[in-house]
Amino acid sequence: MIQTILINVVQIIIGFSGGLAVGCGFVAFLTVLGIIPRLIQLSKTLHLVKVYTACVILGSLIGTYLSFADITWNHPVILLAIWGGLHGIFNGMLAAALTEVLNVFPLVSRRINLEGKLILLMMAIVFGKIIGSLFQWIILVKL
Repeated sequence: MIQTILINVVQIIIGFSGGLAVGCGFVAFLTVLGIIPRLIQLSKTLHLVKVYTACVILGSLIGTYLSFADITWNHPVILLAIWGGLHGIFNGMLAAALTEVLNVFPLVSRRINLEGKLILLMMAIVFGKIIGSLFQWIILVKL
């Protein structure tokens, strides 16, 4: 009984921490890269700022819902291939944009007074990703 409660508490902490990490990454992506201000500037649509904000919020909420909901769509293979291609393009562009912004870690380390421990911060992120991936595939997926 106590062991089950302890496992649930650990899972809640891990899930909450993961959510915070993803949320912080999303906010850092939008603010540091200046995606929305640059998009507004290039398209000369300053009058649509509220629409951009609503789209980001609704996209985040709908994406979160679809991540947890058990929804399936039966579409033709060609449509799924196009959809998968668009996801691949988005992920590739996101990865390329984030490689430009790797200077985020030195900025964050200065802000939270970890200047001398930047390597520890990076290793914590790397090992956290490795342990999280192993946990997902070994425990949750059960190879």
